[in-house]
Amino acid sequence: MDIINRNFYRLLLAGAFGEQPELELMSQFKWNRILQIAERQNVYNYVLVGLMCHRHDPSVTLSQAMWEELADKHTTIPDVAATTMTIMQEEPMPSNIFLRHTWRRIIKKDDESDDSSLETQQLLSIIIYNINHTLTSGISLRGIIEMGRYLRQRGDRVDYVRLEQWLHKLGFVRMASLLGTVLIRIFDFTIDELPFMQKEEADGPRLTARSMDETAHDTAENWHFRMRTNGMVENNSRVLRRNLRRSLRYVRYNPLETASNFMANFARSLSEIEE
Repeated sequence: MDIINRNFYRLLLAGAFGEQPELELMSQFKWNRILQIAERQNVYNYVLVGLMCHRHDPSVTLSQAMWEELADKHTTIPDVAATTMTIMQEEPMPSNIFLRHTWRRIIKKDDESDDSSLETQQLLSIIIYNINHTLTSGISLRGIIEMGRYLRQRGDRVDYVRLEQWLHKLGFVRMASLLGTVLIRIFDFTIDELPFMQKEEADGPRLTARSMDETAHDTAENWHFRMRTNGMVENNSRVLRRNLRRSLRYVRYNPLETASNFMANFARSLSEIEE
C-alpha cells in the first residue's frame, strides 16, 4: 500500500470513526490527489472532516489558500439514522429472482413476528446494498463505512443469530464476510464487532485496492450500448470486458447472485440504448 492510500484510509478513520491515526508527510500534490480520490469514492465529506481534525498536524502540508477553500466546503457528517433511511428507501434487494423471493419472505415473516427486529432488517439492507454495489461497480468504501458506523452505533440492537440465518438462506455469508474483512483490515474493527462473519476473507484488502484503482483510472466512456446513425447497435467492449472481469472476481462468493447481477446490468444497458 503506497503512502497516498495509507493517508487516505487514516483520514477516513478520523472522519468516519473519530480516531486519530498518525499521518505521514506528503507533498501538497499528493494531498490534492487524496481529495480527488475521495470525491470519486463518494467519501469526500469524511476525508474533509479527517483533514480538519489534523489541521495543525505538520505532516499535512496544504497551503493556506487550500485550507481556506476546504473550510468553506466543510460539512458535518450525517447521522447514522439519516444514512440508513436513505439506504432503506432504495430498498436494496438481490438481483436473482429466486433470492429476491427468499428475501421478501424473510422480511414479511419478520414483520409479522411478535419479536420483529427493525435493526436486524436494516443491517441486512446495508449488507445487500454493499453486495449490489460490489458486484456492479466494485467495493464501495462509502457503503463499507456506513455499515461500520451502523455496527458501532446500533450493533447492540441487532439479533445476530437471526441475521446469520438470513444470510445463510440468501447465500450471502461469504459476501458479508468479505465486507466485514474490509472493516477489520482497513478500518481497525475487531472480529467481536462482526458476529455475523464466518471467517476473514484474505482477498478483502486486495479487492478493495483493485476497486479503488479502477475508480481512479477508469476512462471508459459511460455507455454500454448505443445506436449508430445507420441504425445498428454497437457496444462499448471495454466496459463489457471490465464488468465481466469484475463478475469473475466475485463469482466464488456467490455464483448465482453474481451471474444474475451481471445479466441484470447487461439487460439494463440494452434498455438505455441512445435513440
